[in-house]
Amino acid sequence: MKKILIIGGGAMGSAFSIPCLENNNSVTITEPYSKIFSKDLSSKNKFHSALKIKLPKKLRFRKFSNNLLREKFDLIVIALSLTGIDFIGKQLKDLKIKPPILVLTKGLKYEKKKKRILTISEQLKKNYNVSNISVLKGPCLAKELARKDQTSVVIANKNIKIAKSIGKLISTKYYLTEYSKDVVGIEVCSAIKNIYSMVIGAGQSLNSSSNLFQKSILEMKYLIKYFKGKDETISGLAGVGDLYVSAAGGRNSKMGSYLGKGFTFKAAKKRFMSRDTVEGEQLAREIGPFIMRKINKKKIPLMIYLLRAILKNKKLKIN
Repeated sequence: MKKILIIGGGAMGSAFSIPCLENNNSVTITEPYSKIFSKDLSSKNKFHSALKIKLPKKLRFRKFSNNLLREKFDLIVIALSLTGIDFIGKQLKDLKIKPPILVLTKGLKYEKKKKRILTISEQLKKNYNVSNISVLKGPCLAKELARKDQTSVVIANKNIKIAKSIGKLISTKYYLTEYSKDVVGIEVCSAIKNIYSMVIGAGQSLNSSSNLFQKSILEMKYLIKYFKGKDETISGLAGVGDLYVSAAGGRNSKMGSYLGKGFTFKAAKKRFMSRDTVEGEQLAREIGPFIMRKINKKKIPLMIYLLRAILKNKKLKIN
């Protein structure tokens, strides 16, 4: 029996606990921010308000603290939002114990001082000296995982043996794992698909959306090459697979549909999605200024149209 700590009690972190428990691991979950999720996880019936299910009784909840991080775990899983990466990086920086880290969070970070874009694993390594990091990405909706619907994901680490050892801890008959050495490509794919799912959602028919899907793949290939990832990653779970799930349904695609109907981003957000977090918007605001200045606009026209629609609040016009 291995000891796993999940940091982040939201929908994905909580759903992820289910296959971990089914592999007879001892699983502890903690939540640094949300009082609602902390209340859900500490209750007797463990009914999760976002997932709308009761989590396994074996799942152990503990309040977040530095002392908790100092305990010996065989795997620490980071399932926080992108804004929580700096927070957890600072907490992990001075730990003497260096357990394997598995990052579920998707996104990219722009460093203004050095004028560069970092993946989450690069951010943790370079800014906080966190080592032994693997990343898990792919087309995985938390509610479907919680229902034990068949789900396939990819674990990336330059040392493939480490990725496979983590896979053994979490894989089940319904939660299937593949492996990759292309950490950068996997992370970039899983982030930018949020922007392209908005672009695809803007199509007002299946015909137009399928055309945008194909063009989005071509742009993603260019961007992966720019950030020095591998071209074949695009055709895998973190590329086409994750893009399909996001474009077929979800908050990014939903926002894209409103943009396609002629609403500005601010108007659509206020009128239709005032309480929703749109991950593609967050990423656009984070990396948009870099993309607009540094990358050949002719190579990524769809990305540029979407960035202008969000950053300048202009109506989305896709030629």
